[in-house]
Amino acid sequence: MKTPLYTPLIQSLPATVPFVGPEQSERDRGAPFAARLGANENGFGPVPAALAAMKTGVDDVWKYGDSTSFDLRTALAAVHGCSIDNIIVGEGIDGLLGLLVRLVIAPGDRVVTSAGAYPTFNYHVSAFGGEIVTVPYSDDYEDPARLFSRAADVGAKLVYLANPDNPMGTWHSGADIAAALNQLPDGCLLILDEAYVECAPAGTAAPISCDDHRVIRMRTFSKAYGMAGLRIGYALGQAALIQSFDKIRNHFGVNRLAQVAAVAAVGDAEGLALRLSQIQTARNQIAQVARNNGLRPLDSATNFVTIDCGQDGTFARAVLAELVERGCFVRMPFVAPQDRCIRVSCGPEAEVEVFATCLPQALAQVRASADG
Repeated sequence: MKTPLYTPLIQSLPATVPFVGPEQSERDRGAPFAARLGANENGFGPVPAALAAMKTGVDDVWKYGDSTSFDLRTALAAVHGCSIDNIIVGEGIDGLLGLLVRLVIAPGDRVVTSAGAYPTFNYHVSAFGGEIVTVPYSDDYEDPARLFSRAADVGAKLVYLANPDNPMGTWHSGADIAAALNQLPDGCLLILDEAYVECAPAGTAAPISCDDHRVIRMRTFSKAYGMAGLRIGYALGQAALIQSFDKIRNHFGVNRLAQVAAVAAVGDAEGLALRLSQIQTARNQIAQVARNNGLRPLDSATNFVTIDCGQDGTFARAVLAELVERGCFVRMPFVAPQDRCIRVSCGPEAEVEVFATCLPQALAQVRASADG
């Protein structure tokens, strides 16, 4: 036998990558991007206190990180008014999603998510043999009531809901989500992905106790705090559920520099306010570029703007390809009817100006090609 003895499940899965990174796209096109506006990174950089802490802490990177992330969990517990036992720190939300699915999903177990929602969650479910059941968006919004109803219909063990949503940028009030929890079937756990909640209007964060056994909430330092490259996030949940992560997690997976930066970021309210102001300015600029070109920007509570290109997915993919060809990296939703849109991350004004220059050129080229 010349190949590894893969499990039957792994043998059945295709080798796929949920997102092709901008670096690979640059290698494929043979040139760097002039505007990196596709990966929902914070192009304005880390909040200042985090950057300063990393510069100070770099001399200690010869040490493994604290396997319990004690200082960070302590700081987060103070912010959220809970015990450190309600908090698990991990390698970003993606890493925590993978661990949670491993804890809960066995082959054949069902999960419910929105068709076209964050694909990395589906990637983890498939890897552990789970069955994915989808519910369509409702007017570009995820639909909590339909998600929970469908979970009851199929006996799902997990429901995934992002608020605010990726890839559409839409959002529900936290109070509405908390009220809808009454429809969640017994024994089903809601994964509430709040990766973008710092960017959202007041009242978007769900007023749910960390001890509520029905919910695990996930947050990240990748978006508003500008630390995507450090891969650090956390989850809030019932203490018994949080403790179960210790059975399977990589106990030294969160690096020391990420922990130091995150602790500083939690305390940098002024720096966070600055980044949120910059994100809001960029959202307004991107939305105006869309309107200037006859397209409709969706209202956004995130660090990106989703733009309705006004036709179908074929048209939107062609527009995206022309933008990439011109050195402007953006992405788009994968599933119809949301794939009629492109998605543009917030970034510095110079990069938004690149998008403003490239978009009319891309639209003109695609329309000319369609006219034959």
